[in-house]
Amino acid sequence: MVYPALQTIRDEHNALGAMVRSLGMLVERGPQAEAERFFEVLRAMLFYIDEFPERLHHPKESNHLFPKVARAAPDVIPVLHRLESDHQHGERRVRDLQHLLTAWELLGEGRREAFVAAANDYIRFQLAHIELEESEVLVPASKLVPASDWQELENVFAAGADPIACGATRHPAYDRLFSRIVQRAPAPIGVGAE
Repeated sequence: MVYPALQTIRDEHNALGAMVRSLGMLVERGPQAEAERFFEVLRAMLFYIDEFPERLHHPKESNHLFPKVARAAPDVIPVLHRLESDHQHGERRVRDLQHLLTAWELLGEGRREAFVAAANDYIRFQLAHIELEESEVLVPASKLVPASDWQELENVFAAGADPIACGATRHPAYDRLFSRIVQRAPAPIGVGAE
């Protein structure tokens, strides 16, 4: 069965996956002749990743979803431990990326390689994390976690839902953030000038 909370989690995973893939495309493209816009868009993307997946989405999974899955499917506990470790280190990884980006922007090309390597590593890490949650946690959770727990999870995940994820109630400030990313990012990442 597809519970609303389960769909919210998947929508948030899709939003994060799209954002990190877009970040990768932008990094691969490089600043070209639009360095100021390039760094602005990357900063906005990293801010979104820090603001929602790291500060809101992951704590909801760690504090609410994972304990319910552990009770219903104890064989998944080793995977939950790995995912929890990812959650504990994710925010720091994003902050490190923000610092490396600032170093590249302010100190020049000599700092580019460090940012690009760390960004590519983070993108692989985050996409693997999402895939592991989707396949090893959400699939058994959808079958084994009781409906009453899903109702409680619906309340948890509905509060402070990711404003970029499909179906989420969007806050005007975050609408501006999302619009800024889409409007300023060059095509095909966004709708800005190439």
